[in-house]
Amino acid sequence: MGTAEGFEDLALGRTTVLFGERGGRYPHGNSLLVVGSEETLIIDPSLSVIPRFGRLPRVDRVLNSHCHEDHIAGNHLFPNVPWHFHEQDLPGIRSLDGLMAIYGFPAPLDRAFRSVVCEQFHFMPRADPVALRDGDTFELGRSQVRVIHAPGHTRGHCFFHVQPDEVLFLGDVELSSFGPYYGDAWSSLEDFEATLRAAAAMHARFYVTFHHVGVLEDRSAFLERIGRFSAVIGAREARLLEFLAEPHTLQEIAEHRFVYRKQDAVPFADAVERRSMGQHLQRLATEGRVREVESGRWLALPR
Repeated sequence: MGTAEGFEDLALGRTTVLFGERGGRYPHGNSLLVVGSEETLIIDPSLSVIPRFGRLPRVDRVLNSHCHEDHIAGNHLFPNVPWHFHEQDLPGIRSLDGLMAIYGFPAPLDRAFRSVVCEQFHFMPRADPVALRDGDTFELGRSQVRVIHAPGHTRGHCFFHVQPDEVLFLGDVELSSFGPYYGDAWSSLEDFEATLRAAAAMHARFYVTFHHVGVLEDRSAFLERIGRFSAVIGAREARLLEFLAEPHTLQEIAEHRFVYRKQDAVPFADAVERRSMGQHLQRLATEGRVREVESGRWLALPR
């Protein structure tokens, strides 16, 4: 149903998807509201929750899939209830320095992004966030939310499985054509791959992403989407090997662009490319598929 502000909500039983502007495209996102007979919680309150605030029911707690600026943009609306993050992402909400450590941006970009996080995304540090752990369950009364640790995007990234509505909230496993994002200091390519394998084996009636796709109800559509999403990793690595038919440095790899398109005006693209493709380069070196032919220059080896 439409809201007075023009946003769309989708009721899936006691769970409601609060769709963000432009289909939840960054900087907006799709949040979940789960209303139990005893408690109500909100998951990943986005920028698009802010105009809705006066129309929401009382919220008793906030669950965050991870600590990134767009997923915590509405947390400040709920200062008097517990905020829950996986224990490995807790430093990111305790201080601005802790959040910036998750990204790991170089100094000039770090300074600029601090302003964005505070001014555009309303960052509010919290000294007493509550730790989530894999398997934790919230009993809301006639509704239940279970935590599934799903690292890779960040160390503490989580899914949430809502019963009895059979909703699986995937956070930033967003199933878009862009593919997985593992370009922060706290990201892990190998953990993300393990999470994707585990996710493909999970069953739900509704699969919900924070960005882009929104809601998938058909399992075959979910499997097709997660297959394409996962395949982006292999495609990036294959393109990297082609590029390394001649020796190149990591900086030259970053400038070539394997994650973003060259025309994309993304201020942190260079840092993300270096971190993302640096992980691929390290893995290929371990597998004996590339070697350092001179200091800092890498060459693909014939197979």
